[in-house]
This record gives sequence, C-alpha cells and structure tokens, in this order.
Amino acid sequence: MLDLTARGGGSCRLCGRQLTDVFVDLGMSPPCESYVPAEKLESPEVFYPLRVWICAECLLVQLPAHLPAEEIFSDYAYFSSYSTSWVEHARVFTQHAAERAGLTTDSLVVEVASNDGYLLQHLVARSIPVLGIEPAANIAAVAVERGVPTHVAFLGEEEGRRVRADRGPADLVVANNVFAHVPDVRDFSLGLAALLADDGWLSIEVPHLMRLIEFAQYDTIYHEHFQYYSLLTAQRVLATAGLVVVDVEELASHGGSLRIWARHEPAAGGEVSDAVRDVLAEEERRGLHTLAGHCGFAGAVAKVKRDLVGFLLSAAEQGKRVAGYGAPGKGNTLLNHCGIRSDLVRYTVDRNPFKQGKYLPGTHIPILAPEAITEDRPDYVLLLPWNLRAEITQQLAYVREWGGRIVVPIPRLAID
Repeated sequence: MLDLTARGGGSCRLCGRQLTDVFVDLGMSPPCESYVPAEKLESPEVFYPLRVWICAECLLVQLPAHLPAEEIFSDYAYFSSYSTSWVEHARVFTQHAAERAGLTTDSLVVEVASNDGYLLQHLVARSIPVLGIEPAANIAAVAVERGVPTHVAFLGEEEGRRVRADRGPADLVVANNVFAHVPDVRDFSLGLAALLADDGWLSIEVPHLMRLIEFAQYDTIYHEHFQYYSLLTAQRVLATAGLVVVDVEELASHGGSLRIWARHEPAAGGEVSDAVRDVLAEEERRGLHTLAGHCGFAGAVAKVKRDLVGFLLSAAEQGKRVAGYGAPGKGNTLLNHCGIRSDLVRYTVDRNPFKQGKYLPGTHIPILAPEAITEDRPDYVLLLPWNLRAEITQQLAYVREWGGRIVVPIPRLAID
C-alpha cells in the first residue's frame, strides 16, 4: 500500500514540540515576491513546499522556514503607499494610538517593518519623534526621502537593545503586518520588549486565523508568512517576552485582522479588556482552542480552486478574455495552487512600477501598467488583492463601459 501521509514538519518554533499534524497542504510554490525579469524567463525557478503545520501542544499554526528571512526581505517588492486605503488606515490608526499612548513632541514611536514610511509620516507631520526599523534597504531609502528616519535592520532582542541604547525607550512600538513574517518569534518578541518603555504600549496588527478559516483565505499562506495566529497563540508568543495582551480590536483589513494592544506585565497590572475575553470566547466556540477544531480547512480550499478554475475554463471556451488586477503575494499562491497560467489569465496589471515589465513567479503571467486594461478592454478582470475589493472595484468602475465584469475569487467566487 502507498504511504501518502505527510512527514514530520520539524520542531514547533514556539514550544519546541515535534510537529506531526498538517493544517493544510497547498503543494509546491515559488517565493511569492520573486518576480521574474524577462531575461530570466528561460531559467529554472525553485519551488518550495507550502505545507502548513499545527503544533498539537501550543496550537501555533506555522510554515517551516524554507527560505531565510534575509533572503526574502532584504530587497523587497512591496511598497505600502501604493494602496490609498492602506495609507488612510494608517493615518486613522496614528490618531487613535496617539490618544491611547498620550503621545507628545517628547515621545518616541518606533515602527518595526516600517516599509516606505506610509504610517510614520503621519506622526512626523505632527512633530512626534519616530524611528522606522526596516530590513529592506531599497524600501528604507524611499522612507528616508519621505522624511521618515529609518534604520535598516532585522529586529531581535540584541537589535532591540541596541536601538534602545541609542534612541531611548519607545512610548509606542508598532508592529503592523510583520508578526507573521518572522521565523524566530521568541527572539522577535524579546526585541519588541527591549524597545518598549516600561510604561509603553505595543500595537500589533496581524491577520486573524479564525477569519482565514471562516472565509477560506488560503491565498494568504505563502513563504513570507511563517505563522498564522489566533489571539490565543499570539498571547502565548508574547508571554515568552513578558508582554501581556490587555486589549484587542477586530479589523476588516486583510480579510479580518486583530489589532493587539500589549504592555509589559507590570504596566498591565493584571487588567484585561472585555474585548480580549470576547475574542477568546469566540475562538473557543469555533474550536480553535483544540487541535481537532482546526480540521476541515482543506475541503474549503478545494472548493475555491474548483470554482475558480471551472469559471476560467468556461470563459476560455466562450472566447472571453480575462486579465488580472494586482500582483500581490497572495495572488501568486492562488494562481500557482490552481495551476493557472497565461492561457487563462492573459496578463495582470499593478500600480507598482517595480513589478511592471516582470512576470509572476511560477505562472509567468506578464505584469503590465494599469492602462493596459483600458487598451485591451477584457471581458473579465480577476481581482487578486481581494482584501482591497472596495477600493479597487471603485478604481475599475470604468470596465463596465464596455460590459466588462470584475471577478473576486475569495471567499467564494463572485462576478460583479
């Protein structure tokens, strides 16, 4: 008899237990941000497993580090400021955070994975001292040009202590959409704790595993994301650095995220908000505080694939032209898992000039400037960054002038 069971996934990066349970297996995929220049189209590409494991002891859902973080993030293709709605999200956050943390012109705000200054620029405008810590030198340079002081480094305990010694403790530390991107979660958490003033506030935004499961958002699984958090597992990770979750907000961003507020244990004083208790209770009701409660996700993934591939095959048989919109990492997971190539999606467009003229990894679908849609007038536009559906649907309203329609693949196939 053939043995089709998965092999062990190594040791849990939180508790050290041997990983033996698979959360979902998406086959093989290239690194999602490894866009291919034209001169390398005939060169080999490396594909890595996208098999996600869950620890039976601490329940952390995790992907083995097939690539070192330095290889992924030292020269990066994602610039946050190309999303208008995301910049606005950051502006509103800074207002809220300034009030909560009591920020003044004598405060210090440190953002980890600060990207191109999309968030800290709003605090600079209010004369609040800031420092960005960003591992990608190409993106950090853009932030500096924008007037946002930025230190090029990966955060860990040693780096956190070094920055604190140089700049002093931070009244607010922001770690938005980076908590899932670090393979050594314990060292990273210690770095956050080292940066944070004794009475300071830590804010973390991270996609919520509960919503990922609920809405079949499997395309957010890629090699840049090493962990997928429930509030319970986020609590457990932060606790290793003496940090306590005192409040949480549920956000719509990225298909459903958590904004976690944490403090050093003495500053927390044993206080936990009702929101924390409510989210934990909902997770428990949905089974996410047990190993068995994480089962069944593979079936939802299979349905998304069947529906999308079925639609594209039908469109091709009818002679309809399909283009993509966006070249996000999540789109590359979706396209590679579904086996979609340029015979079904002729090209995609992206506002980021860094990606234009290149090809999507694995699928080799060409990336063009957004004007290509107006020139080509496709019958359908497949929306790959579905988490920005409202913003991009508005931007693409003009496709209806020639009868074009927008296709959203997740959480279920929708044709607008």
